[in-house]
Amino acid sequence: MQKISSKKSTQNMTANKSSYHHGDLRSSLLEAAKAMLSESGIEGLSLRKLADRVGVSRTAPYHHFKDKNELLCAIAEEGFEHWHNNAEQIFSQNGLTTKQKYHQFFQGYIGYAAENPEMYDLMFGRTIWKQNSATNDLRDIAYPSFQRQVEMTKKWQEQGLMPVEEDTLRLAQVTWGTMHGIARLLIDGIYADRSHIDEMCTCAVNLFTRE
Repeated sequence: MQKISSKKSTQNMTANKSSYHHGDLRSSLLEAAKAMLSESGIEGLSLRKLADRVGVSRTAPYHHFKDKNELLCAIAEEGFEHWHNNAEQIFSQNGLTTKQKYHQFFQGYIGYAAENPEMYDLMFGRTIWKQNSATNDLRDIAYPSFQRQVEMTKKWQEQGLMPVEEDTLRLAQVTWGTMHGIARLLIDGIYADRSHIDEMCTCAVNLFTRE
């Protein structure tokens, strides 16, 4: 009976591993990797641990990510995708003033960083960018993020929300730099905590806008 049970167990494991379709396994690996990143940080994530977490062979992740860096870049891509989608939802709302939408955008950026500090560090930190190890796919979604900010800043200037006499590029750099700075203060937990988010965002938006 014990031999039969062991055989069935092995068959079940094989069935589970083979039940993943190509796209399904990659998605499952990314979801598990994001959870591990949140739990243990970048240092606690490896392809070997990821395989164990998902329940596949330790060679399976290498069919989708050639190394840890490529996995980290893929996770960061999903972070940028989430951020872009959230921004689109905010700015497509009806019944809100431009300033109210901008306030939601500003607060959404800070809130996401506070709730997902490991992901935020991966998206904007030195692990990928300082080492110049970003994949082309990550660059293709990350670099346009700031260009989008410049375009929106120009639009806000034209609508009278932001000062038109300021250089658009510099204004975009300063507003995003402010968001990033507040996010870092919250993540580091030295001079600010989550109870300050609403008031800090309101203060910043009031300083940058004219409505």
